[in-house]
Amino acid sequence: MQITVVGTGYVGLVSGACFADFGHRVICVDLDEQKIAALKAGYTPIFEPGLEQLVASNVAAERLSFSTDLAASVADADVVFIAVGTPSRPGDGHADLSRVYEASTSIAKAVRGFTVVVNKSTVPVGTGDEIERIIRSTSPAADVVVVSNPEFLREGAAINDFKLPDRIVIGLDDERARAPMIEIYRPFHLNQGPLMFTGRRTAELIKYASNAFLAMKITFINEIADLCDRTGANVQEVARGMGLDNRIGTKFLHAGPGYGGSCFPKDTLALAKTGQDHGSPLRLVETTIQVNEQRKHAMGEKIVQAMGGDVQGKTVAVLGLTFKPNTDDVRDAPSIAIIQLLKQAGARIRAFDPQGMTAARTIISDIEYAKDAYDAATSADCLVLVTEWSTFRTLDLKRIKSAMTTAKLVDLRNVFRRSEAEALGFSYHAVGMPGPSAG
Repeated sequence: MQITVVGTGYVGLVSGACFADFGHRVICVDLDEQKIAALKAGYTPIFEPGLEQLVASNVAAERLSFSTDLAASVADADVVFIAVGTPSRPGDGHADLSRVYEASTSIAKAVRGFTVVVNKSTVPVGTGDEIERIIRSTSPAADVVVVSNPEFLREGAAINDFKLPDRIVIGLDDERARAPMIEIYRPFHLNQGPLMFTGRRTAELIKYASNAFLAMKITFINEIADLCDRTGANVQEVARGMGLDNRIGTKFLHAGPGYGGSCFPKDTLALAKTGQDHGSPLRLVETTIQVNEQRKHAMGEKIVQAMGGDVQGKTVAVLGLTFKPNTDDVRDAPSIAIIQLLKQAGARIRAFDPQGMTAARTIISDIEYAKDAYDAATSADCLVLVTEWSTFRTLDLKRIKSAMTTAKLVDLRNVFRRSEAEALGFSYHAVGMPGPSAG
């Protein structure tokens, strides 16, 4: 099939490359001329394991191409995917749908013949109805069916998630779209893959509800971790004991500094606003948002207390800036809030991240960026692990300690073993993992 993907951000580029790898002919369109020029030159503007190779192989096979000409790219397409950003709208927290609606207008002007327009952007319930209205009012004669096909990609594992999905949700209100959507996802359908057809509004809500539930799960175990700190219980063992129940499961039960990234913060906020707008407030989601924001600041306070309650003039080494490993995404990352709190308290910050420092510099410029973890630890009064990159899991703690001025280690991901850290002389502080004297 001939597929056009509007938007070459995270979702658009990953989806386009994977569709091309299925054998479809795909054009990825973006108005950003520099980004398209970079993609044509073989440069992938986002870090995602395996993506650069996937893009290169499909470009070489002439199944994947890039363009800034939306009209020409849409005209011959069988299916057009909208994959543009929907960030939180400044001021009120609603999803900013301006790019979705702009894309819809442009698509309406360019379509020729029967076309399926698929929204892959994360949007509130009813957005598909508005996309359809925009297309009808812009081009009344356009023969278009609007479908919702939300993405469920985890940054750092997106290609695997796309090719081995738990489910593929397809929301349609016009049966003419069923056959084209089955053809697009044919590799899964032939293998009795998890295609779920439902109504368009239901599909839109499935995406938000899924992210909100996972965000609540993270926030729940973080609050349990706080209780473990007070009672002497072990949050890792609590989580394991919970997760062995198949109704609960082990995923997203890892205590830490709170969730961040491009999805959970904005999607929980947008869902809460949708509930308020429809007179059906989602109190659990609203509380999750509040607790998660408080969590990031509480982790900053935890570091201050680990350093004796005063960080004025002291150097804190921060390892990990991205909201999770295997990405370069620092949007709403806990590290940003933690660093800002420490700076306000008078600390000097020296930070390192394997992939996130370029993006972090656009947000926080007045800190020192180190060349590696050992450089970050040099002359530091405290080392803080914020993101659990695999390279940090195998650090030579003996070498780290010898580089530091004061051997304090705050492990916000519970990566290290207390016994090993303390044997080397560290004052070790974890999350929900009290020391021998706790309780």
